[in-house]
Amino acid sequence: MHHIELLLALLALMFTSTSEICISRHNISAIEGELFYLKYCSSASEHNNETATIKWYKNNESHGCIELNSSSSPRITLRDSVLEFWPVELEDSGSYIFQMGNDTHKWKLNVIGRSKHNCYSEKLIISKTVEVQKSLPVACKHDYYQPLVNRTALYKNCVKIKEGKTPGLKKNAEFADQGYYTCVFFIPHNGRLFNATKTINVTIVGDRSKIIPVLLGPKLNRVKVELGKDVELNCSALANERDLIYWNLWDENGKEPNVHEEKVTKIRTPEGKLYVSRMLGIKNINEKNLKFSYNCTVVSEGGTDTINFVLLKKDMDDIPGHIFTRGMIVAVSVLVVVVCLVIMGVIYRVDLVLFYRHFMRKDETLTDGKTYDAFVSYLKDCGPENGEEHTFAVEILPRVLEKHFGYKLCIYERDVVPGGAVVDEIHSLIEKSRRLIIVLSQSYMSNEVRYELESGLHEALVERKIKIILIEFTPVSDFTFFPQSLKLLKSHRVLKWNADKPLSYNSRFWKNLLYLMPAKMVKPCGAESEVLPVLSQS
Repeated sequence: MHHIELLLALLALMFTSTSEICISRHNISAIEGELFYLKYCSSASEHNNETATIKWYKNNESHGCIELNSSSSPRITLRDSVLEFWPVELEDSGSYIFQMGNDTHKWKLNVIGRSKHNCYSEKLIISKTVEVQKSLPVACKHDYYQPLVNRTALYKNCVKIKEGKTPGLKKNAEFADQGYYTCVFFIPHNGRLFNATKTINVTIVGDRSKIIPVLLGPKLNRVKVELGKDVELNCSALANERDLIYWNLWDENGKEPNVHEEKVTKIRTPEGKLYVSRMLGIKNINEKNLKFSYNCTVVSEGGTDTINFVLLKKDMDDIPGHIFTRGMIVAVSVLVVVVCLVIMGVIYRVDLVLFYRHFMRKDETLTDGKTYDAFVSYLKDCGPENGEEHTFAVEILPRVLEKHFGYKLCIYERDVVPGGAVVDEIHSLIEKSRRLIIVLSQSYMSNEVRYELESGLHEALVERKIKIILIEFTPVSDFTFFPQSLKLLKSHRVLKWNADKPLSYNSRFWKNLLYLMPAKMVKPCGAESEVLPVLSQS
């Protein structure tokens, strides 16, 4: 009976949706001691080649390229387009190649050592944010091995809370539910019991749907004005969509006589907060305005809030002539010196900033809670026409910024781990980065990088949490294929990479790039005169 159940599970495994189980990323990670698999799914055009011989190879620095077979290791199982590890160990790190006829695919596997203090690895975590009192689903279901799963245990912060065939969590979220949820899958194989894990970091945030409205600023605002001039009074509130904010222009003396212009603006933040501003424009200030009280009120179901504005006449004291003359001379002299300093500062701005960072040993990365100094967005297709662009993004940038200048980059092929939704992982990694480096080319705007760009622009324009650095790898004559929101950036400076000219670490390109990167204590290594290899453009 047990063998029949196992056979049915294997058949179910064979017919599982390939969209869930195929691994297309080139750089992947696994945890030491857990079962792991690599599966290649051919495209529709490749199904005609199903009769071709399938081969698997492993390539590492010590042994070179070795063909894998059933006798390569008792831990390795080969089933057509699937390579399984029962379990995967540290020594399995390396490059793996799948070959079927003329079709090949390559993965670079990084096996992470198991932590002795945690039931999960910090490098393989899926992040999820849930609003309080909203649905909190935590599903323990393995993408590939679920038909073979014997039992599953669900842990919260490494303490078991549930166990069964498919245990999970489905409830309305509370703040106490925040934490790390780990699903441990137990799978039998050849008389032994193996396990695989999946960890989700759940963050609970407050209810964004309704708030108690409040006007921003002090209750009494004294505004100094000049008679005959115009003035604008700004009344801003944190409010709900249906709340009413208005100016009360009546008092015991009757309605204020001047002509007014009221402008209303609404801004909603990504957290769901609504800021409403109502500007009151008063033309041609006179003595009557100084005796008038301007009240701004916000009204909602939860109550009202009011602030008051009072206009005060500016004091215009006469200044003695000789003091005025001396003051003008000093002011002009100071202005000339300031202008000269500004000009020098503009010309040598980059060098001065880099010198100041080095001299003051300034480091902006110590307390901001972010993991990476920059997320590198580039065209993932490394075909012959884009190979040098790919080499620049995944080899030259890390070699200079990481090994020479001590920065930590997040590169898709190297650092995005398997097991979770790619879109969520990319968004999470961009949130953990201080800069977004975009390697521009005419072929850049593909489907694979569009979400990285849109997510980075959201962080730069709305959240104000990240700055964008544009590197023009090949000349781009038409920027219309970029999102319109890119034009809203305060700085649209583009660094131009010259692939035909060798550049030293002290070149103007790398200085400009360091200037745009966050200030960080540089770990000295190598000589300043070292020259990078030339990329000859085809």
